[in-house]
Amino acid sequence: MHSKGVASGKIGSSYSITEASQGKYHYVYGPYAEPVLSISPGSRISVETHDAFEGKIQSESDKPSEILNFPYLNPQNGPIHVEGAEKGDVLAVYIERIVPRGPQPCGTTLIMPGFGGLVPTDNTAMLTAPLPERVKKLHVDPIAGTRWNDKIVLPYEPFIGTIGTSPEIEAISSLQPDYYGGNMDLPDVRVGAIIYLPVNKAGAYLYVGDCHAAQGDGELGGVAIEHPTVTTLHVDLIKNWSIKWPRVENEHSIMTIGSARPMEDAARIAYRELIDWMAKDYGFEEIEAYMLLTQVGGVRVGNMVDPKYTVGASIKKSYLI
Repeated sequence: MHSKGVASGKIGSSYSITEASQGKYHYVYGPYAEPVLSISPGSRISVETHDAFEGKIQSESDKPSEILNFPYLNPQNGPIHVEGAEKGDVLAVYIERIVPRGPQPCGTTLIMPGFGGLVPTDNTAMLTAPLPERVKKLHVDPIAGTRWNDKIVLPYEPFIGTIGTSPEIEAISSLQPDYYGGNMDLPDVRVGAIIYLPVNKAGAYLYVGDCHAAQGDGELGGVAIEHPTVTTLHVDLIKNWSIKWPRVENEHSIMTIGSARPMEDAARIAYRELIDWMAKDYGFEEIEAYMLLTQVGGVRVGNMVDPKYTVGASIKKSYLI
């Protein structure tokens, strides 16, 4: 791990959050819900996440507009209280495992009115009529993949669509990404990665949910292959290292994440934060980092459909010498 702060990296106690122990899933990120669990840094947690519709879409004949109650979408487990976490600290969340949940693991993707990258929405108002609703129910197999049709099989490439810490005072819809994390829909938040999240209040209050079996860049139609999972996290705490926006690290690269509208502002936030990381922790002069990223920086669109768009900016570790 590359930071001025140091997480212990040690595994402590193990916990689980089941549907039963979670009880009520949450649809906002905020400091006002009672924690479902309190852990010490270094703990491992197994979490039974729901799909983005809390299992309400049962068949391909269902009409989402008649079943789903917007904005009660994207249910979140938590909040998880992390002992000793204070404003200005950082949570380091190691994503250890994501597996489909259920005797016959089922994924759901759909088109619903007023949501998606190529349709009129409340934020992009048009006279164009909404697209017709459509639901696809798909069997998700972690080994064989997800059969889209008779010819196409999608590999199982799971990641966490929504994860973050509580804002200090706001209560914000779990559909929205921002400085605390939230609904970033970034495929790099996957097994084997570490996501670093800013702590904004005492106890951090970690939320997690919305795992995807597959998703393309941008989540174009607004809905990935949503599926319930058992997701295993190792949650650690870093003192003496503050960040403004989420960061991701894997064996090959480091990435910073920005969320905003328009999309170019999200990219600007992400690249600005990456330059800051390179300067403070890797010894680069800021202008030199700026020039280097112009040549080798990578940009990935997490989502182009949420209330704010998410972009990740990255650099390979081989350049950080």
